[in-house]
Amino acid sequence: MTKVTTETHPADAVIIPHYNDIPRLERCLSALMDNDISNTEIIVVDNASPVSLDQISRAFPKVRFVVETQKGAAHARNRGVAETTAPRLFFIDADCVPASDWLTVGRRIADRADLIGGRVDVFDETPAPRSGAEAFEAVFAFNFRRYIEVQGFSGAGNLLTRRDVFDAIGGFLNGVSEDREWTMRAVSRGYSLIYEDDFRVSHPSRQDWPALKAKWRRTTQEAYQLNGTDLSARLRWALRGLAMPASAVVHTPKVLASNKLGSVGETMRAVATLIRLRCTRMIWMLLQAAGGRI
Repeated sequence: MTKVTTETHPADAVIIPHYNDIPRLERCLSALMDNDISNTEIIVVDNASPVSLDQISRAFPKVRFVVETQKGAAHARNRGVAETTAPRLFFIDADCVPASDWLTVGRRIADRADLIGGRVDVFDETPAPRSGAEAFEAVFAFNFRRYIEVQGFSGAGNLLTRRDVFDAIGGFLNGVSEDREWTMRAVSRGYSLIYEDDFRVSHPSRQDWPALKAKWRRTTQEAYQLNGTDLSARLRWALRGLAMPASAVVHTPKVLASNKLGSVGETMRAVATLIRLRCTRMIWMLLQAAGGRI
């Protein structure tokens, strides 16, 4: 049974940046209502969407809606933290669906590290068979364990931390991969980051090539800013770009061996999308290294 907060000073805050995606936000909030939200403040920070949030705010009276006019998820997340006094901060994206025990698990594991990222499963919003983009994402999207344990960062679509950590590190930075930069900044200052598989949310797959391409264009732009733009950094970036087609060859066996794909057709579409995307990223990265824009 859902519990609601009556306390003046909540122990937990859930921060949800949102822009112009009411159906998915509604799905996210409905799933949160299946959690134990006692002593918890849920804050949706809308990035000045062109649609009205009046109807959804009436549907979820226990959720607080605020507007942040500065564009970008970084500004929205920072505003959400500023709006609450809760010592424990849960970050989730508006298009994610938290498990019914997401908050309960988060509270149980909160003392294990300063920052905790969890599992992000992928689900399709369209009926089978999967498109190439959906098949690709089923295999490759949101490997938070690898992000955290190998690469040393976490996404903010499923992230738990504390206010004292946030205050010490400072807010998210706009214009870069803000969650990656923020968690790497925290780790570089000695804060611990771990992965917890039981701390679960789900995220819809990109449905088609234009959506997948837009995601990776944004990711490539943000990664380039983190890479640096001086001559030596651009040279390293160019070499990484030239390696992209080879990486498609290296990762093809992962697609062929995946048990997440339901047919030979899905497997072949995933391989084709893998090759297409890595070649596209090579072109983008070489353009960036040469001083151009993508």
